[in-house]
Amino acid sequence: ISICRDLPNIEVITFSVNGISDLEPLHQCQNLSELYLRRNNIRSLDELFYLKTLPRLRVLWLAENPCCGPDPHRYRMTVLRNLPCLQKLDNQAVTEEELSQALVDGVEITAPPARSPVENGWCSTASSAAGATTEPQSLLSCSLEDTNKTQDEVDMKLVPRDKYSSFSTQETDCSCKKRNNVLNAILLLMEELDAEGLEIIQQTAVRSLQALQKKELQEE
Repeated sequence: ISICRDLPNIEVITFSVNGISDLEPLHQCQNLSELYLRRNNIRSLDELFYLKTLPRLRVLWLAENPCCGPDPHRYRMTVLRNLPCLQKLDNQAVTEEELSQALVDGVEITAPPARSPVENGWCSTASSAAGATTEPQSLLSCSLEDTNKTQDEVDMKLVPRDKYSSFSTQETDCSCKKRNNVLNAILLLMEELDAEGLEIIQQTAVRSLQALQKKELQEE
Protein backbone atom coordinates (compact mmCIF):
# COMPACT_ATOMS: atom_id res chain seq x y z
CA ILE A 1 0.00 0.00 0.00
CA SER A 2 2.99 2.28 -0.45
CA ILE A 3 1.07 4.05 -3.25
CA CYS A 4 -0.83 5.86 -0.50
CA ARG A 5 2.25 7.98 0.20
CA ASP A 6 1.67 9.58 -3.21
CA LEU A 7 -2.08 10.08 -2.66
CA PRO A 8 -2.37 12.53 0.26
CA ASN A 9 -5.79 13.79 -0.86
CA ILE A 10 -7.50 10.42 -1.23
CA GLU A 11 -10.75 10.18 0.74
CA VAL A 12 -11.85 6.53 0.50
CA ILE A 13 -9.60 3.46 0.44
CA THR A 14 -10.62 -0.18 0.08
CA PHE A 15 -7.85 -2.67 0.84
CA SER A 16 -9.93 -5.60 2.09
CA VAL A 17 -8.62 -9.15 1.59
CA ASN A 18 -5.07 -8.21 0.60
CA GLY A 19 -2.70 -9.62 3.23
CA ILE A 20 -1.78 -6.14 4.50
CA SER A 21 0.09 -5.97 7.81
CA ASP A 22 1.57 -2.45 7.93
CA LEU A 23 -0.53 0.74 8.01
CA GLU A 24 2.36 3.22 8.13
CA PRO A 25 1.87 4.48 4.53
CA LEU A 26 -1.62 5.71 5.45
CA HIS A 27 -0.54 8.33 7.97
CA GLN A 28 -0.03 10.92 5.24
CA CYS A 29 -3.60 10.60 3.88
CA GLN A 30 -4.95 13.57 5.80
CA ASN A 31 -8.23 13.71 3.86
CA LEU A 32 -9.05 10.03 4.37
CA SER A 33 -12.61 9.59 5.66
CA GLU A 34 -13.35 5.90 4.96
CA LEU A 35 -10.92 2.99 5.29
CA TYR A 36 -11.82 -0.64 4.61
CA LEU A 37 -9.26 -3.20 5.84
CA ARG A 38 -11.40 -6.26 6.47
CA ARG A 39 -9.73 -9.68 6.40
CA ASN A 40 -6.05 -8.71 6.17
CA ASN A 41 -3.01 -9.68 8.24
CA ILE A 42 -2.91 -6.80 10.74
CA ARG A 43 -1.58 -8.50 13.85
CA SER A 44 -1.37 -5.65 16.35
CA LEU A 45 -3.73 -2.85 17.30
CA ASP A 46 -0.58 -0.74 17.65
CA GLU A 47 -1.01 -0.16 13.91
CA LEU A 48 -3.78 2.27 14.90
CA PHE A 49 -0.97 4.64 15.85
CA TYR A 50 -0.73 5.58 12.16
CA LEU A 51 -4.45 6.33 11.93
CA LYS A 52 -4.59 8.62 14.97
CA THR A 53 -3.18 11.47 12.89
CA LEU A 54 -6.04 11.34 10.34
CA PRO A 55 -8.47 14.09 11.38
CA ARG A 56 -11.28 13.19 8.96
CA LEU A 57 -11.43 9.42 9.41
CA ARG A 58 -15.06 8.52 10.20
CA VAL A 59 -15.51 4.96 8.90
CA LEU A 60 -13.17 2.04 9.63
CA TRP A 61 -13.69 -1.65 8.87
CA LEU A 62 -11.02 -3.71 10.60
CA ALA A 63 -12.87 -6.94 11.37
CA GLU A 64 -11.42 -10.39 10.58
CA ASN A 65 -7.84 -9.34 11.28
CA PRO A 66 -5.62 -11.12 13.84
CA CYS A 67 -5.46 -7.89 15.88
CA CYS A 68 -9.17 -8.24 16.75
CA GLY A 69 -8.21 -11.03 19.16
CA PRO A 70 -10.53 -13.27 21.19
CA ASP A 71 -12.24 -10.43 23.10
CA PRO A 72 -14.53 -8.38 20.78
CA HIS A 73 -15.37 -5.86 23.52
CA ARG A 74 -11.76 -5.07 24.38
CA TYR A 75 -10.92 -4.79 20.68
CA ARG A 76 -13.75 -2.36 19.97
CA MET A 77 -13.06 -0.28 23.07
CA THR A 78 -9.38 0.01 22.19
CA VAL A 79 -10.12 1.13 18.64
CA LEU A 80 -12.63 3.74 19.83
CA ARG A 81 -10.34 5.05 22.55
CA ASN A 82 -7.67 5.77 19.99
CA LEU A 83 -10.01 6.88 17.19
CA PRO A 84 -12.82 8.68 19.05
CA CYS A 85 -13.99 10.52 15.92
CA LEU A 86 -15.17 7.32 14.25
CA GLN A 87 -18.87 7.24 13.39
CA LYS A 88 -18.89 3.63 12.24
CA LEU A 89 -16.60 0.71 13.13
CA ASP A 90 -16.90 -2.64 11.36
CA ASN A 91 -20.20 -1.58 9.79
CA GLN A 92 -21.69 -0.81 13.20
CA ALA A 93 -22.55 2.73 14.30
CA VAL A 94 -20.53 4.16 17.19
CA THR A 95 -22.55 5.45 20.15
CA GLU A 96 -21.74 8.11 22.75
CA GLU A 97 -22.01 5.46 25.45
CA GLU A 98 -19.33 3.38 23.72
CA LEU A 99 -17.00 6.35 23.47
CA SER A 100 -17.36 6.99 27.18
CA GLN A 101 -16.83 3.33 28.03
CA ALA A 102 -13.78 3.19 25.76
CA LEU A 103 -11.99 5.61 28.09
CA VAL A 104 -12.27 2.95 30.79
CA ASP A 105 -12.02 -0.37 28.95
CA GLY A 106 -9.84 0.59 25.97
CA VAL A 107 -6.06 0.62 25.81
CA GLU A 108 -4.40 3.84 24.70
CA ILE A 109 -1.80 3.41 21.97
CA THR A 110 1.07 5.88 22.27
CA ALA A 111 3.78 4.36 20.08
CA PRO A 112 4.06 2.67 16.68
CA PRO A 113 4.32 -1.13 16.55
CA ALA A 114 7.72 -2.73 16.89
CA ARG A 115 9.05 -4.04 13.60
CA SER A 116 11.26 -7.03 12.98
CA PRO A 117 14.37 -6.41 10.80
CA VAL A 118 12.67 -7.99 7.79
CA GLU A 119 9.50 -5.93 8.21
CA ASN A 120 11.52 -2.73 8.41
CA GLY A 121 13.50 -3.56 5.32
CA TRP A 122 16.77 -4.06 7.21
CA CYS A 123 17.43 -7.36 5.47
CA SER A 124 19.71 -7.81 2.48
CA THR A 125 19.21 -5.86 -0.73
CA ALA A 126 18.08 -8.97 -2.55
CA SER A 127 15.41 -9.70 0.05
CA SER A 128 14.21 -6.09 0.06
CA ALA A 129 13.94 -6.07 -3.69
CA ALA A 130 11.99 -9.29 -3.65
CA GLY A 131 9.56 -7.89 -1.11
CA ALA A 132 9.13 -4.69 -3.08
CA THR A 133 8.05 -6.57 -6.18
CA THR A 134 6.06 -9.39 -4.64
CA GLU A 135 3.75 -7.62 -2.20
CA PRO A 136 2.32 -4.95 -4.55
CA GLN A 137 1.73 -7.60 -7.20
CA SER A 138 -0.34 -9.72 -4.81
CA LEU A 139 -2.30 -6.65 -3.73
CA LEU A 140 -3.01 -5.59 -7.28
CA SER A 141 -3.84 -9.11 -8.43
CA CYS A 142 -6.47 -9.73 -5.76
CA SER A 143 -8.13 -6.34 -6.19
CA LEU A 144 -8.24 -6.55 -9.96
CA GLU A 145 -9.91 -9.94 -9.89
CA ASP A 146 -12.69 -8.48 -7.74
CA THR A 147 -12.94 -5.43 -10.01
CA ASN A 148 -13.15 -7.62 -13.12
CA LYS A 149 -16.09 -9.51 -11.62
CA THR A 150 -17.97 -6.27 -11.00
CA GLN A 151 -17.26 -4.87 -14.42
CA ASP A 152 -18.38 -8.06 -16.17
CA GLU A 153 -21.90 -7.24 -14.98
CA VAL A 154 -21.99 -4.08 -17.10
CA ASP A 155 -19.93 -5.39 -20.03
CA MET A 156 -16.91 -3.25 -19.21
CA LYS A 157 -13.38 -4.29 -20.01
CA LEU A 158 -10.27 -3.44 -18.04
CA VAL A 159 -6.95 -2.56 -19.56
CA PRO A 160 -5.02 -5.85 -19.96
CA ARG A 161 -3.12 -6.57 -16.77
CA ASP A 162 0.23 -6.87 -18.50
CA LYS A 163 0.00 -3.27 -19.73
CA TYR A 164 -0.29 -1.58 -16.35
CA SER A 165 1.79 -4.08 -14.39
CA SER A 166 4.73 -3.31 -16.65
CA PHE A 167 4.67 0.42 -15.98
CA SER A 168 7.06 0.17 -13.04
CA THR A 169 9.67 -1.72 -15.06
CA GLN A 170 9.40 0.01 -18.44
CA GLU A 171 8.87 3.60 -17.33
CA THR A 172 10.96 5.21 -14.64
CA ASP A 173 10.38 8.96 -14.87
CA CYS A 174 8.32 10.71 -12.19
CA SER A 175 5.23 11.42 -14.27
CA CYS A 176 4.86 7.78 -15.32
CA LYS A 177 5.21 6.58 -11.73
CA LYS A 178 2.52 9.03 -10.67
CA ARG A 179 0.22 7.79 -13.46
CA ASN A 180 0.79 4.21 -12.33
CA ASN A 181 -0.07 5.07 -8.73
CA VAL A 182 -3.24 6.91 -9.72
CA LEU A 183 -4.33 4.04 -11.97
CA ASN A 184 -3.79 1.49 -9.21
CA ALA A 185 -5.82 3.59 -6.78
CA ILE A 186 -8.69 4.01 -9.25
CA LEU A 187 -8.84 0.27 -9.89
CA LEU A 188 -8.95 -0.42 -6.17
CA LEU A 189 -11.70 2.11 -5.51
CA MET A 190 -13.86 0.76 -8.33
CA GLU A 191 -14.70 -2.20 -6.09
CA GLU A 192 -17.02 0.08 -4.12
CA LEU A 193 -19.09 1.19 -7.14
CA ASP A 194 -22.40 -0.27 -8.24
CA ALA A 195 -23.46 -0.86 -11.87
CA GLU A 196 -24.66 2.72 -12.30
CA GLY A 197 -21.37 4.14 -11.03
CA LEU A 198 -19.34 1.88 -13.30
CA GLU A 199 -21.44 2.92 -16.29
CA ILE A 200 -20.66 6.58 -15.54
CA ILE A 201 -16.96 5.78 -15.43
CA GLN A 202 -17.23 3.89 -18.70
CA GLN A 203 -18.96 6.80 -20.44
CA THR A 204 -16.47 9.32 -19.08
CA ALA A 205 -13.53 7.15 -20.13
CA VAL A 206 -14.91 6.78 -23.66
CA ARG A 207 -15.36 10.55 -24.02
CA SER A 208 -11.88 11.23 -22.68
CA LEU A 209 -10.36 8.65 -25.04
CA GLN A 210 -12.19 10.13 -28.03
CA ALA A 211 -11.01 13.63 -27.13
CA LEU A 212 -7.43 12.39 -26.77
CA GLN A 213 -7.54 10.60 -30.12
CA LYS A 214 -8.98 13.70 -31.80
CA LYS A 215 -6.20 15.81 -30.34
CA GLU A 216 -3.55 13.39 -31.60
CA LEU A 217 -5.05 13.45 -35.08
CA GLN A 218 -5.00 17.24 -35.10
CA GLU A 219 -1.36 17.30 -34.03
CA GLU A 220 -0.45 14.88 -36.84
